[in-house]
Amino acid sequence: MADHTYDVVVIGAGPVGENVADRVARGGLSVAVVERELVGGECSYWACMPTKALLRSTAALRAARRVPGSREAVTGELDVPAVLRRRDAFSSHWKDDGQVSWLDVAGIALYRGQGRIGSDRVVEVTDAAGATTSLTARHAVVVATGSAALLPDIPGLREAEPWSSREAAAARAVPGRLAVIGGGVVASEMATAFAALGSKVTMLARDGVLPRAEPFAGELVTGSLRDAGASVLLGAEAEAVKRDGDGAVHLTLTTGEVIEADEILVAIGRTPNTQDIGLAAVGLTPGDWLTVDDTLRVLGDDGTPLTDGWLYAAGDVNRRALLTHQGKYQARAAGDAIVARAKSEPVDARPWGRHVATADARAVPQVTFTEPEIASVGLTAAAAEAAGLSVRVVDYDLGAVAGAALHADGYQGRARMVVDEDREVIVGFTLAGPDVAELLHAATIAIVGEVPLDLLWHAVPAYPTISEVWLRLLEAYGR
Repeated sequence: MADHTYDVVVIGAGPVGENVADRVARGGLSVAVVERELVGGECSYWACMPTKALLRSTAALRAARRVPGSREAVTGELDVPAVLRRRDAFSSHWKDDGQVSWLDVAGIALYRGQGRIGSDRVVEVTDAAGATTSLTARHAVVVATGSAALLPDIPGLREAEPWSSREAAAARAVPGRLAVIGGGVVASEMATAFAALGSKVTMLARDGVLPRAEPFAGELVTGSLRDAGASVLLGAEAEAVKRDGDGAVHLTLTTGEVIEADEILVAIGRTPNTQDIGLAAVGLTPGDWLTVDDTLRVLGDDGTPLTDGWLYAAGDVNRRALLTHQGKYQARAAGDAIVARAKSEPVDARPWGRHVATADARAVPQVTFTEPEIASVGLTAAAAEAAGLSVRVVDYDLGAVAGAALHADGYQGRARMVVDEDREVIVGFTLAGPDVAELLHAATIAIVGEVPLDLLWHAVPAYPTISEVWLRLLEAYGR
């Protein structure tokens, strides 16, 4: 009989599960991953890669049209079929052969099917044919099953077969009319993408556009969407949805207004993929988010590690920060902690130790690939004040920076630095403007490193680049 015992078993082979597995394999442990869909997960096929591919072509065209010389060279309109073909390529045409080959090279065993915790350190894998294989973990089981789109309980919505972020990212054609329920990152990015691809977009942003960002970010994106021909209905809420026999969707708002569309995208949040992974076997509630410590061990109600510490959860399922890069960061910490514990080595629990994930609360970088791009890290001004910090906010017009003026005619953008006055360090940073994404990591380093403002004065930005905004912000602060 085949031996199905490994040092570590990981449920979920998305980017988080892959990184956990890679880390423990590099540490000398044997590891198996269980995947019910495509190896590579949401980010590779239905989120990060395909959505940014959809957005990039239109962003490049806008950039070319903003600069004399290149503007005159642009003689045609966007080639939508070419955009979709490029998206397909970045999604590997929804085939995971390349990812599976990588697992083979890394020495990671793959079991395809639904993984469920059956008992102490045991994961039962049920394949497509209904056959079950039992995997035993000597040291750890890691839940890395991610999250799925949350569908609100609106009468008629499920029957209308709405798009989630998956269907939007993998759309085979561009709908003539697209209704978007939601105003967060996914809703804003997809509204931006489909408006540029030719859809007449109507966005129902009940809580505003990008409500968790600095207010000016949502205001700029709202204005840009409206300039692109989209209808952005702030405070709007659907109370009923119906799809006709001819395929048209009718959304009735709480005001009585009716919106018609060809497709409807729901992007209001996420729910954990923990409904069918055997949580009841370890005393947890199926469908719940999993609470973890900084080494990603799952905690019980009393705040101590559950199951004698062998159960871990990394990525979206622990609800710390629902971003691929943060999940991969957690995966590295979890993998290192598992290896250390398996070898009875000390676990470095210092805030900057490699066995812990501590950035999820105070230094999470995120880029929203709208028009304009919104890049942020750390706390907003409101969040810093709510945390009881002595806050000073410094804003600067990005368009007034020489590098921005060179980058594009009529460059419009804004930068905000949130300073903890007691320590004179930056705790939050937001940039809004064309192509600001690549500026973000400098702010991330400043916040994670708690670099004093006096020391930042000696980090001289090159001229003429948009990064000169750092100098302008420090001058505005009084340095």
